Amino acid sequence: MTESHLNTLPVAVIGGGPAGLMAAEVLTQQGVNVELYDAMPSVGRKFLMAGKGGMNITHAEPLENLLSRYGSRRGQLEPLVRAFSPQTLREWMLSLGIESFTGSSGRVFPTGMKAAPLLRAWLHRLRELGVRFHVRHRWLGWNAEGALRFDTPHGEIGVSKHSAVVLALGGGSWPQLGSNGAWLPMLAQRGVAVASLRPANCGFEVAWSPYFRSHYAGEPLKSVAALCAGVAAQRGECVITEHGIEGGLIYALSAALRDEIERAGHATLQLDLLPDWTLQRVLDEVAHPRGSRSLSSHLQSRLGLKGAKANLLREVLGVDGMNDPVRLAEAIKALPLKLVAPRPLDEAISSAGGVAFDALDENLMLRELPGVFCAGEMLDWEAPTGGYLLTGCFASGRAAGQGVLDWLKGK
Repeated sequence: MTESHLNTLPVAVIGGGPAGLMAAEVLTQQGVNVELYDAMPSVGRKFLMAGKGGMNITHAEPLENLLSRYGSRRGQLEPLVRAFSPQTLREWMLSLGIESFTGSSGRVFPTGMKAAPLLRAWLHRLRELGVRFHVRHRWLGWNAEGALRFDTPHGEIGVSKHSAVVLALGGGSWPQLGSNGAWLPMLAQRGVAVASLRPANCGFEVAWSPYFRSHYAGEPLKSVAALCAGVAAQRGECVITEHGIEGGLIYALSAALRDEIERAGHATLQLDLLPDWTLQRVLDEVAHPRGSRSLSSHLQSRLGLKGAKANLLREVLGVDGMNDPVRLAEAIKALPLKLVAPRPLDEAISSAGGVAFDALDENLMLRELPGVFCAGEMLDWEAPTGGYLLTGCFASGRAAGQGVLDWLKGK
């Protein structure tokens, strides 16, 4: 098929996040006309929010390690990420005039740390390539004739003239930024296999006492390690919240914790409050005679435990446990926190669930809806924070765009 045939009808890309924008770029670079629709007044809003505290766009660890971060979906994400690797992503950024650097943790950031310059340069390129943007167009599915339905400021419209559709509608987290998961029942009604959206990279609820909640909500727990069943211990920081516990350390374990709660009704998170100390050293210091000093003073002077850490021990152990040197030492090294529920989806950083990979062919086209492709967070995969989410979204958007090209050429 010649390029002129590819241009006969535009491709509709629905969703202006990284996956949708990348699909649009792949298509327009091959001469395909693209009409891009987004529900919000401007595109890339979640992308900008994700970069508010520093745009962590990918990770510089060895590719094999990076691929392992996709867990049970590694098999599906691996060919996409290998085709558009973190290094390729950095080269793509540089082609937009945005240099990047690797932080001490291996996370990769654009120079300047902000998402806005990258998005501006990208949108400028896409407009020069001919992408036509339609904002404030919320997708409503299809009408009886197969036209795409959109809710717009001027009422509902139908768009029937398109050669293919790329759906990049996001998951269910941060719905105020446009991705609310409303597409899921629309696809399910058309026979597409979907999994319910669930919170990922989220906080969890703990039944704190009123005293502990009122005095320590918002307090950080620094230099700790966390462990849950089946997952290797991780080190980092977390934060006590009014409802429970959250933060980077918790997000890294959130998939395992969420799944355990779904299975058993609760999950136990073990916190090591002194990860650089052996249990024997802790026990020796706890058992050291303290004379007339209070237990609080003893823990602070001998082990450096005070504030939120010390009071978290009291919250979990109670008076009897605090006065038992062996129980206290063991709790310092493995404090069991009972997590009773993940926080709601609309508070999560990302979501799990979505379009099942079995519902897609190797080009990310829906088997039940030929000519309709899916990309980004609306697919059923998840990853921890650290650049892995954006890496997957960019890679799947590129794969969907390439899939459309291959499908159009084969028609």
